[in-house]
Amino acid sequence: MKNLNNKKILFIICGGISAYKSLETIRLLKKNSAEIKTILTSSAKEFVTPLSVASLSQGKVYSDLFSLENETEMDHISLSRWADVVIVAPTTANTISKLAQGTTDDLASAVILASNKQIYLAPAMNVRMWEHKSTKTNLKKLKDFGYKFIGPEIGDMACGEYGEGKMSEPLKIADELNQFFLNQSQNKKFKALVTAGPTNEYIDPVRFITNKSSGKQGYELAKCLSKKGFDTTLISGPTNLEVEKDIKLIEVETADEMFAATQENLPVDVAIFSAAVSDFKVKNKSQTKIKKEEALNLNLEKNIDILNYISNHNSMRPEIVIGFAAETNEVLKNAEEKLNKKNCDWIIANDVSNKNIGFNSDYNEVVIHYKNKSLKSEVLPYKRKSEISEEIVDRIIDQLN
Repeated sequence: MKNLNNKKILFIICGGISAYKSLETIRLLKKNSAEIKTILTSSAKEFVTPLSVASLSQGKVYSDLFSLENETEMDHISLSRWADVVIVAPTTANTISKLAQGTTDDLASAVILASNKQIYLAPAMNVRMWEHKSTKTNLKKLKDFGYKFIGPEIGDMACGEYGEGKMSEPLKIADELNQFFLNQSQNKKFKALVTAGPTNEYIDPVRFITNKSSGKQGYELAKCLSKKGFDTTLISGPTNLEVEKDIKLIEVETADEMFAATQENLPVDVAIFSAAVSDFKVKNKSQTKIKKEEALNLNLEKNIDILNYISNHNSMRPEIVIGFAAETNEVLKNAEEKLNKKNCDWIIANDVSNKNIGFNSDYNEVVIHYKNKSLKSEVLPYKRKSEISEEIVDRIIDQLN
């Protein structure tokens, strides 16, 4: 497990009989040279002691949300930023419920909500609790939020019952974390470029032509690429969205500015053009504000087609070029035509006439069309844009590797 070497792991232990497995997991991670900090919930102390955890982790054990000793450190922020990854083991039904609701009534839940790192949950509970509808609803929400799950397993439980809900063994948890860091290190050799948001094409200094794109899908793609280890550049038109600090953000306004920024940031291994670039710009933009008239005639000219240019610019062409097709009718037909016309490798199409997945929505439903005809088109059904991004990036990684 050499990929654990010198990695910073924040280990959160919740209150359950499976907490004893957490001690062995910590020992295994330390044996492989990981650096560990731990948080114990108040109920976890009923099963394992801070002293036993500290002796194995060789570090301080945290538990209080408001600690007089660390008042100036704001532990819920500093701990979440310190870690390379967060693991919660065991993750109880109560913790799953709290995280699904966004509750932050203790240090553990506050750290998790404040974290910008990948969070793994290792559930452990009675089989009836695991199978309860409320738990299943909460699990779906957490998967939509981007949490990853390790287990649970099927087996004999401490309560004497048998079924699914048993916490995964320490070796499996350590293996999953090792694989996470392996994937990150493999992906660090890759560079990615994402365009997102609308563009503004000015009529005069105060008026412009634009569209309804929010940039949400593009920002989620950039976030996912960065989290999985890619050296990621995001070229964004005007949005109100925030970006992760590890992502290189280039803010532009017009299509010409987006095109110039794209050229300046090549070469890359993968380029995803999710921005809704205006097809036209005003040919003779007024340098002063146009006064109100009975009628206003605008002379428009085509903007450069960034996707088409990059797809056919062989000297700097990325290995994978992906375009988006936001359509309102004949979605599949138009997407296939765009795929062939632009010479890109993938077209990802969605129906923006559907308000549930249209502009400004946090949800999407897309179809991936591949230039390689040996690959069949794939439907990614209705889910959060963050989860759509995960599936897209996983397919990108498979193709690059």
